[in-house]
Amino acid sequence: MHILLAPDSFKESLSAKQVAEALKKGFQEALPDATFDLLPIGDGGEGTMDTLAGVLNLTKKHTQVTGPFGKPVSMAYYQKDEMAFFEMASLVGLGSIPAEKRNPLELETRGIGELICFLIKQGKKEIYIGVGGTATNDGGLGLAVGLGYQFYDREGGELKACGQSLLEWDSIRKEEAFKIPDDVQIQILADVSNPLCGLDGATYIFGKQKGLSPNMFEQVDQAIYSFYEKHCSSILTQAGMGAGGGLAAGLCAFAQAKLVSGIDSCLGLIDFDSKVANADLVIVGEGRLDHQSLSGKAPIGVARRTPKGIPVIAICGSLSDDLPSLPF
Repeated sequence: MHILLAPDSFKESLSAKQVAEALKKGFQEALPDATFDLLPIGDGGEGTMDTLAGVLNLTKKHTQVTGPFGKPVSMAYYQKDEMAFFEMASLVGLGSIPAEKRNPLELETRGIGELICFLIKQGKKEIYIGVGGTATNDGGLGLAVGLGYQFYDREGGELKACGQSLLEWDSIRKEEAFKIPDDVQIQILADVSNPLCGLDGATYIFGKQKGLSPNMFEQVDQAIYSFYEKHCSSILTQAGMGAGGGLAAGLCAFAQAKLVSGIDSCLGLIDFDSKVANADLVIVGEGRLDHQSLSGKAPIGVARRTPKGIPVIAICGSLSDDLPSLPF
């Protein structure tokens, strides 16, 4: 029997690689004659770029950008030829922000815009960005500041690069904004399909786990809606714009990025289809399997790409009661 081990990371516990290695150890004890293919998976969330780096032989680099608390930090990215890869979580990941400092309206995402400018100036033509696992809920305003946009309140005061500014902004200055060259393609690897606003949007679905009080949901959601209604209304009707606390929306509106399925893109990059063709059994997994998993998470994406006749088993840290029947 040949078993393909293709788990995602278990958030704040184990990387995808560590999960795959643990699964192999366990299956070897039960099936000593089995052979294995370890293929850790990412879907655009935290750990995706580490996973891709091992398969695609990417080189890891660092550069200095503005961190989540407004001070300079070293941010990681990966590169190969004219391609660059990075994930939001390496700057503002939920797991990297201490619980007592988790305020999704105060953390800055300016560094994301700064990194995009840096990579383009370095000659990168294809930029892949994972937007999952963030601790922010700023609708992409912060990264816009990193790209050179300036936001002001009614008194003309310049606002910070954070979500709180969505509640105070009155005008935008674009004159000093960085122009994305026509020959540069920026792709957003999204791990969810949630819209930007509404009851299924970024604030209502993901705000609580990031530390946002439920009594703020309506106010914040309306502020994000009003912001995009005035600046780029088409964003409001597009699926997936709620990824990364709305960072996906900001990337599309301010950096001319294109949203793609994180899991499908990653599976294509690592040549999953040819590898799964030789498998007798596929094992997937993530920290928690719930209704959100059907919105583009790794286990469901892998199962959908696995040919009929090859069984797929999910091994997870927990299984939610709200998980509906799987559509395959």
